[in-house]
Amino acid sequence: MAKRVFQVTDKVHGQGPLLFAWQSQQGNFLATTGVNRLVNIFDRHGVLKEEISLPGPCLDLAWDQDGDTLAVITDRVGTVFLWDANTRKVTQLDTSFKDQLSLCFWSPSNCVLAVGSVKGNLLIYNHQTSRKIPVLGKHSRRIVCGAWSKTHLLALGSEDRSVTISSADGDTIRHLPNLGEPSLIHFSEMKQDERSNIGDSTVSMVLNKKMLYMFNLNSPDTPMQLSFQSRYGTIISYKWYGDGYVMIGFSSGFFVVISTHLKEIGQELFQARDHKDSLSDIAICQTLNMCASCGDSSVKIHGLNDLKEVLDVLNLGDERAPLDKLGWTQDGQLLAISTTKGSLHVFLTKLPMLGASVGLRLAYLTSLLEVTVVNNVENSDAGTTISIDVEPRFIGVGLMHLAVGMNNRIWFYYLGDAGVEKLRDREYLGTVQSVKLNAEHAAVLIEGKIQLHVIENDSSIPEDRETRLFPAEDHQDETILCHGITNEFLIYATDSGSVHFFYIEDWTFVNVYKHMVPVRKLFPDAAGALLAFVDDKSDAYILNPVSEELVEIPNVSSAAKGMLWEQQPGDKGIFLVFDEEQMYTYVHSRETIQGSKVELVDTTKLPYGNVPMVLLRGEVTLQTHNGRLSSIQLPCQPRISNVENLSQAEHKANVNKCIVLKKFKESWQSASAVNSKEVWRELGRAAMCNLDIDFAIRVHRELGDVGMVWSLESVHGIEDRALLAGYLAMYLHDFSLAQDLFISSSKPVAALEMRRDLLHWDHALQLANRLAPDQIAYISREYAQQLEFTGDYGNALTHYEKGITRIEQHREHDDSCTAGIARTSIRMGDISRGVGMATNSSSRVLKKECAAILESIKQFSEAAMLYEKGEYYDKAASVYIRSKNWSAVGVLLPHVNSPKVHTQYAKAKESEGRYKEAVKAYESAKDWDSVVRLYLDNLNNPEEAVRIVQETKSIEGAKMVARFFLRLNDYSSAIQFLVMSKCSDEAYQLAQTHGQMEVYADIIGPYANKEEYHSIAVYFENEKNHYLAGKFYYFSGMHSKALKHLLHASNSDDPAALEFAIECVGQSRDKDLIHQLIDFLMGETDGIPKDAKYLFRLYMALQQYREAARTAIIIAREEQYNGNYRSAHDVLFSMFRELRLHRIKASTEMSANLMILHSYILVKIHVKKGDHLKAARLLIRVANNISKFPSHIVPILTSTVIECHRSGLKGSAFSYAAMLMRPEYRQQIDLKYKKKIEAIVRKPDKSEEEEPLTPCPYCKFELATMELSCPECKNNIPHCIVTGRHVVADDCTACPECDFPAQHSEMIKLLETETACPMCSLKISRERIHKIGDLHKYLYIEGEE
Repeated sequence: MAKRVFQVTDKVHGQGPLLFAWQSQQGNFLATTGVNRLVNIFDRHGVLKEEISLPGPCLDLAWDQDGDTLAVITDRVGTVFLWDANTRKVTQLDTSFKDQLSLCFWSPSNCVLAVGSVKGNLLIYNHQTSRKIPVLGKHSRRIVCGAWSKTHLLALGSEDRSVTISSADGDTIRHLPNLGEPSLIHFSEMKQDERSNIGDSTVSMVLNKKMLYMFNLNSPDTPMQLSFQSRYGTIISYKWYGDGYVMIGFSSGFFVVISTHLKEIGQELFQARDHKDSLSDIAICQTLNMCASCGDSSVKIHGLNDLKEVLDVLNLGDERAPLDKLGWTQDGQLLAISTTKGSLHVFLTKLPMLGASVGLRLAYLTSLLEVTVVNNVENSDAGTTISIDVEPRFIGVGLMHLAVGMNNRIWFYYLGDAGVEKLRDREYLGTVQSVKLNAEHAAVLIEGKIQLHVIENDSSIPEDRETRLFPAEDHQDETILCHGITNEFLIYATDSGSVHFFYIEDWTFVNVYKHMVPVRKLFPDAAGALLAFVDDKSDAYILNPVSEELVEIPNVSSAAKGMLWEQQPGDKGIFLVFDEEQMYTYVHSRETIQGSKVELVDTTKLPYGNVPMVLLRGEVTLQTHNGRLSSIQLPCQPRISNVENLSQAEHKANVNKCIVLKKFKESWQSASAVNSKEVWRELGRAAMCNLDIDFAIRVHRELGDVGMVWSLESVHGIEDRALLAGYLAMYLHDFSLAQDLFISSSKPVAALEMRRDLLHWDHALQLANRLAPDQIAYISREYAQQLEFTGDYGNALTHYEKGITRIEQHREHDDSCTAGIARTSIRMGDISRGVGMATNSSSRVLKKECAAILESIKQFSEAAMLYEKGEYYDKAASVYIRSKNWSAVGVLLPHVNSPKVHTQYAKAKESEGRYKEAVKAYESAKDWDSVVRLYLDNLNNPEEAVRIVQETKSIEGAKMVARFFLRLNDYSSAIQFLVMSKCSDEAYQLAQTHGQMEVYADIIGPYANKEEYHSIAVYFENEKNHYLAGKFYYFSGMHSKALKHLLHASNSDDPAALEFAIECVGQSRDKDLIHQLIDFLMGETDGIPKDAKYLFRLYMALQQYREAARTAIIIAREEQYNGNYRSAHDVLFSMFRELRLHRIKASTEMSANLMILHSYILVKIHVKKGDHLKAARLLIRVANNISKFPSHIVPILTSTVIECHRSGLKGSAFSYAAMLMRPEYRQQIDLKYKKKIEAIVRKPDKSEEEEPLTPCPYCKFELATMELSCPECKNNIPHCIVTGRHVVADDCTACPECDFPAQHSEMIKLLETETACPMCSLKISRERIHKIGDLHKYLYIEGEE
């Protein structure tokens, strides 16, 4: 926003129109005049410097090109008043004209004044020579407008409606009559396709206030006349600018821009209505690249680059009079606005861009006589404004002081907490160019020299340290070009290229750096540890004063104006270089694998007219042209806090920003959010490049890259930076850099180790020559191996020979070289040498390698010989075969395993007619087809051919055997072998033709597909063979048809048909078929119920286990009734297993029946073993359930009596003997035992040993061993499948096949004589029997506890 500098009221000029003119060039004076016959000369601050009295009202005034002389004319006399700005004196120029003067104007290129009169006379006056050239009658009426060209041509317009072009002497060159009323005449340069060398050769003017008229002096006969829309009103003013553009202001408030290019002429490039009611003037400032228009009590300012944008609006609402004229100073700093009532307003539109900063403090010019100091840019609004006495030309600021000055004088101010205090002003011996401050000292650059002095007088400072002049006496011939100051150092550069570092505390020089060319600008960091500078070649560098290490700053603009260091303590390496348009962000890395390095990070557009002052955390504080501060965030600055809400793409970009600015720790949160391997790798790579080992380890741990973590940890403690950088460069695959770093380190041999590991043998040999000559032999061998691998045998041979050491301790190495020599010698054609070395070597591998090489070059005899000596008999035989040496092959054949060799040998023998030897060789080669062929065709041994086909399942062999049997009319055998050879169609046709379909059906069973099964089924259906038709319909998936035929066959008492019917229904799961089969089994179809076992099998096939269980009990009961106890046992056992497999609890009846039947079966086992007590106890259990054994009541009771008597259970023997004496049983007793049983009854002995007690596995209650129901907990206890006793917790095992429990000790005893489980009858071994600690699954079913 432009600031008003001063105002001149109508009291100064009188109420009426006002003329004003800014001094050319400097703009230090403003000349104004009104109706009061005075010309007032103001300075740029509004101070009246001079008053010039006139004899009458002023008509016109004008400054010459240099701003030294002001010309003034009045309406009363023909005299021109000339005011000298340097002497402040007025002289009078007599024109000798008797008429009134009308205008005056100066030439833009020399001190020549043109004066016109109301009668058309002209005076040309040269102020330097005082020569006057009067030209009478130049026009017939008043001269109203005029202009000089840069080439000293003079254009005049008159009320006589004509225009003249004259020379500098007043001679008329061209006269243009009858144009209209001319005004606002100008010289300029029109935009053309081919630029004219004449310069401003175009004359433009306004005619009749409506038309813009232009013509070129080179072609005046083709003028251009541009008319505009009537709504615009009359033309008030127009200005040329840029490359042939014209801006025109109209009375209705419009301003229009046109181009004078021939292709664009007549087109409005831009049009806007800046003012609603009227427009009174326009002005253009080329320096600011701005234009302004006034009207409606306001002035609007636009940028010429973008006219649509209004940069500023100056409201003069307090001014009642209409605005009249505008005028800018040449430097664009001040804009004057006049009114029609004689007042004048001057605004500051561009401040001198003066400012300085130190740390976070900055001082800048906010008005011509005002400086603002901001102590902390983070709170830029809290600035302190200081009024100063003069308009400064330079500013300096320190931690405690402010310096402003101009010419040879500086004013110093103290910036204390209590406020600003003016200390003093000081004059210097020459013009001050710049001043730099630190806490105590000021360094003033004065015409190539520096005066360093204390700012405040302090008696504690020695007199010889109060001030000092630079350069030193021994460098008086040097001129200081630039300087800088920190708290510790004064740094300056001279025209000789030297940069001097003066340590202020010791008051002495500590370093001088000699640069190749003079240094033009320098910028030390806050501590003076780094110095950035720009030299005369516009190259920029970072200098470390301690090590004098110089690092070039890349891509620095040749127009660079300055540089800022980042003020955030943790970001010391970041700095900013700027020119007038761009800001370039750089980062300086002191330690990288490439050494110190400066990288360009980003380029940011600098707002027009702004100057960067401070850089803090990526935010640049800018000084604007209107005396304010603004800020801009560099796009490359990452977000460090509040990153939780960023998107994945933003997190990734944030990581990249952290990487380029070397802010690795700050990148962790965003990297974790992205969690991409690519991002982690890039972050780890950047950390390694910058020697940040700890962070690199952390990153690679996150990646899970164990190898890299180990590698980094192994080099973590290395203090030699070159060695450390070398290892990191190697990890980053920059091997050339790694080698250079290793060589410059304390361990140069690391370079050799790296090249060897990388198989870079040329480099390794070169390094070995310098660093480790004793390693040349080993490197030569390794290099030779690589060369041999790549086919460079000549060089490989050379390096193998160089690798021979002939040292006994390195015998293995020499053997490797010898082997290489042998191989490469053969490759190079020296076969005898290579074969000899291979033969003499003890290495089988070498013989094989050399033999392979010889074989590849068709040296078969030598190759076979080496294969044989190396005991590679297969390869030797193969090579002998290639050389047709069959006898040698025959010798080797017993040692040969290769089928290929045997096949080749067999073919050779077959061709010789030696078929038995050929068959033997074919058998060794497992070429069974050839064996079958020879047996059938040559040896007439079909039995052997059939045996081989059946064993090997050879398809081709089966075809040959089938053809053989066809020739013998053995159709059954032929069908069998046709099926084996997968010739199913041929087999089917043969079977159908010769009535062998049953044979075909039996044979094809395992090989057929559904279509083939269907064909067979149809055949048997036609043959009325219902069983086979149903069977093959079932195989083909046609279950309904299958069941129909199978049930038909079942009526003929064919059990196999019924079994297939059950299987068919079980697979189909079709409800209709199920009901159909059940009806058949139950006798609903034919009135004959079928055996219950079929119903049981149906339920099993349908997985209806509960129904199957009930059926199984019925079947078992029938089997028991018929005395088939083993069958009944097996039915119940299989059903029990199925139920347990499907987690279904068996019924109590089923469990009890199985237990009783199993107890009966166990009796035989124990009787056989002689363990009569166990047999007796089991028989007692059976006898107690004797009703379940109706077919063998008497034999079972007899056995019970006998076994009880044998085992001493006299009471039980008596009890069951008495039962046998019943009439219904007595006659059935076996005569062999009858008398003994009668004796037991006649002489009763009821003594009996008590049954032992063992604990219940559920509740630990002690109960009889044969008792299976616990009276305490009421649980049914599982029984031991070996003894029939209840199981006990501490001696339990299970059959590994059926998983039924048993006592571990009893099972072990049983397996000493038996090999099968008594329950499932499957073979088990003692090794598979293990004790079980947890009986849970045997005690509880389906989780019921």
